[in-house]
Amino acid sequence: MIDINQVTKIYSKGSLPAVDGLSLQIRPGQITGLVGLNGAGKTTTIRMAAGIILPTSGKIKVDEHDIVHEKVKAARSIGWVPEFPNFEPNAKPLALMKYYGGFYQLKGEDLDKRARDLLEKVGLSNDLRKKLREYSQGMKKRFAIAESLIGDPANVMFDETLNGLDPEGVRFVRNLILDMKKEGKAVMLSSHILSEIENVADDVAIIYKGRKIKSLVRDDFKTLGKMIIHIKVANKDQNIRPLLERFGVIEDDSDEILLTDLKIDEGSLNEILEVLVTNKYKVTRFDPVGESLEEYFFKLMGDQK
Repeated sequence: MIDINQVTKIYSKGSLPAVDGLSLQIRPGQITGLVGLNGAGKTTTIRMAAGIILPTSGKIKVDEHDIVHEKVKAARSIGWVPEFPNFEPNAKPLALMKYYGGFYQLKGEDLDKRARDLLEKVGLSNDLRKKLREYSQGMKKRFAIAESLIGDPANVMFDETLNGLDPEGVRFVRNLILDMKKEGKAVMLSSHILSEIENVADDVAIIYKGRKIKSLVRDDFKTLGKMIIHIKVANKDQNIRPLLERFGVIEDDSDEILLTDLKIDEGSLNEILEVLVTNKYKVTRFDPVGESLEEYFFKLMGDQK
């Protein structure tokens, strides 16, 4: 688990905080999405949690080890995939993987097997003879993922890893992250591709100018922003309209009823269903649908200005 507790980062005296009193928990077997505009503090947060830079104040613990005072122990439990991986250009992947494996006391055949297995897992087993300068940006990101996993960390952070990937690469990373969740790893994913965050995240932290302004869990995703209820009944007739008008505005089409501009709160939606059932309507669909995470995010950003 990564526990970020009231963390602030100020890069220079007199400047505004890049991260300001931020608290987050990335739990085992969970995927946490970190969302914000450019400059919101996402990369700074991830770099602090990885021990690359130090917080100005606050505490970060990785599996109970303080990232400042127990950096070596904490760092052993962290895998970090930066947005722009940077490796020795003349190195070959297998040799470099073995070099990194030495930091985790991996040796001999065990190290060779783990390095080869990881390179195969990320789709690079046919490119072992190439130098990293010959790799495309997508291949470098795949290598960065393999490198981040050499020590089998319990916590893995992806910083805009999806940026610049083709659809196949995005799908690969998505499936890899979901596999990590099944393995019980704690995963943080920062991305501008909000549809992918919505697809995989168990919870989402939205940050603005270094501060967390909204926390969401997966159950919230379906009812974000302006809600529309899709209603379909097998025995629809003209009497259904006045029953529903007291709950919101009706948009009727040939197949189903859309109920918008609701006059009741989300916790009372079952009242609508109860009224329909009480009046002998056979409800085949009752589906409250909110805005996408992307729509919700940009409206939220607009409210901050």
